[in-house]
Amino acid sequence: MNTIKNDPSLIAFCGLYCGACKSYINGKCPGCEGNHKASWCDIRKCCMGKSIKSCADCNEFSDVKQCKKYNNFVARAIGFILRSDRSACVDKIKQDGYETFAKYMSSNGFQTIKRS
Repeated sequence: MNTIKNDPSLIAFCGLYCGACKSYINGKCPGCEGNHKASWCDIRKCCMGKSIKSCADCNEFSDVKQCKKYNNFVARAIGFILRSDRSACVDKIKQDGYETFAKYMSSNGFQTIKRS
């Protein structure tokens, strides 16, 4: 079985940590940036268009929740069902930086920060 890697390049554009995702670990997904099949993802397209690593680097909104691409109905519904708080991930990246975020997520085995 593969292990969870501590690698800042495995942080998805939306703030999730691909390095702890079962699909990535099992070799079924290349991660967000390398997943060319994810052309449907508006967040991925937006970040790539702006040449930024993630929504944490976006200066268009002071709070990622203000972005309609990031905080749409489907994303809120999935976040509710999975108890995922992607905006907390983005906030943690802003606060601590990519290296520290990747270390925190990988050492805890988190793909996302859970909603409390």
